Amino acid sequence: MSAGIVAVVAPEEFGVPSWDLYELSIPCTVFGKPQPDLADHWYEFRLCGTGETDPEANDPAGFRIRTAYGLEGLVGADTVIVPSVPDACMDGERPVSPALVEALRAAHAAGARMVSLCNGAFALAAAGLLDGRRATCHWLHTAQLARRHPKVRVDDSVLYVDDGDVLTSAGLSAGLDLCLHLVRRDLGARIANQLARRMVVPAHRPGGQAQFIDLPLPPEDDEGLAPVLDWVRENLGRPLTVADMAHRAAMSRRTFYRRLQAATGTTPLQWLLAQRLGRARVLLESTDLPVERVGELSGLGTANNLRHHFLRHIGVTPGDYRRAFPRTSAPAFVPAFVPASVPALAAPTAP
Repeated sequence: MSAGIVAVVAPEEFGVPSWDLYELSIPCTVFGKPQPDLADHWYEFRLCGTGETDPEANDPAGFRIRTAYGLEGLVGADTVIVPSVPDACMDGERPVSPALVEALRAAHAAGARMVSLCNGAFALAAAGLLDGRRATCHWLHTAQLARRHPKVRVDDSVLYVDDGDVLTSAGLSAGLDLCLHLVRRDLGARIANQLARRMVVPAHRPGGQAQFIDLPLPPEDDEGLAPVLDWVRENLGRPLTVADMAHRAAMSRRTFYRRLQAATGTTPLQWLLAQRLGRARVLLESTDLPVERVGELSGLGTANNLRHHFLRHIGVTPGDYRRAFPRTSAPAFVPAFVPASVPALAAPTAP
């Protein structure tokens, strides 16, 4: 038994540019490496080649990949991930492989959860799986995706979009955010957080990719905000206001608000709520504490207030969430968010 079959599309005997290996390696690392100390049943992993060759592929920095599965491996998988497509498919110089398009449609029809990382969204769009849906890809290519596939509601401001059975991410490291989100959905926040710590990355980055568009964050802002954000995570059970956080950061409220919003893409109160929900999820998974106590320790207050926020932002009650992720023999508590040397810089979006 496993947590599900994850099938990742990889070009077979194809000149893969070295820079595309990053997106390909993300799901291989997250889902392809067993983690028996984190979960009794990890994922079953398939790397599926397209069976294509490119006689004109002569990029000296390129790679050729052979896989144990072909496209037939997509059907029967619980999750199908397309990390990227060749640049020529984005530019319209040649279509996405018809065999891949048909395999994606068949996998979706069979009930697979469909996922794209970066410009892999062009493959899902070519298969018609993004029609009428909100989706994203790397901000450099969102205008191109919208132009070539006008039925897709393209959002260039987010790191990823969770539309239930179809999920898309922005480029590069946003693919890791989405893969950790999938682990969080499947196995719970505690395991996703522990995996993130193992990978030395934040478990949950508030914000969106809009912050990265032609306006990099000044590094001095990271140094000024990181200590106060870490302090907030350590004191979530206390009543906290924007004034409290600004005072701790030795800034005016206006300056703190502006700098946090620039760094995370969200307001201080929205950022604080995300931290508290994360803490509550971990407590529900890893302890037998009453719901009232979980609300107190996470700073969400009464059981009714905790229930309100869970229903609004997670879609289930705290009790249903605890039943979905029953306590295991894992440690009683782990931090809800991984401490980082810079403020958390990004955030998932789910409708």
